[in-house]
Amino acid sequence: QVLLVESGGRLVQAGGSLRLSCAASGRTFSNYGMGWFRQAPGKEREFVAAIRWSGTYTLYEDSVKGRFTISRDNAKNTVYLQMNSLKPEDTAIYYCAGNSNRGASRGAYDYDYWGQGTQVTVSS
Repeated sequence: QVLLVESGGRLVQAGGSLRLSCAASGRTFSNYGMGWFRQAPGKEREFVAAIRWSGTYTLYEDSVKGRFTISRDNAKNTVYLQMNSLKPEDTAIYYCAGNSNRGASRGAYDYDYWGQGTQVTVSS
């Protein structure tokens, strides 16, 4: 069992920045590929970014490329999402997730463990 706890979400003005963190506990963090997903009100959960267990490969959803950066620190059992140039359409609950196949995947179905989410609100 892996427990994932997100933090860092808050209200921010458009154009601002936030860094989300996701702390993992329970099993060896480096055994898991990690991803960030988000869900806006009335919308389906969507992929945001993912990172391989080693940190050497990342994937991004097109609308966040160049603005968001996913990274991980296996020594601290933590994955991060640095979000810059935030837009109102980035408003959502952000979830981190872990997959035991250790890769970077866009598909939510590939992930075995999920956090409870952290709210990000971007005002215009």
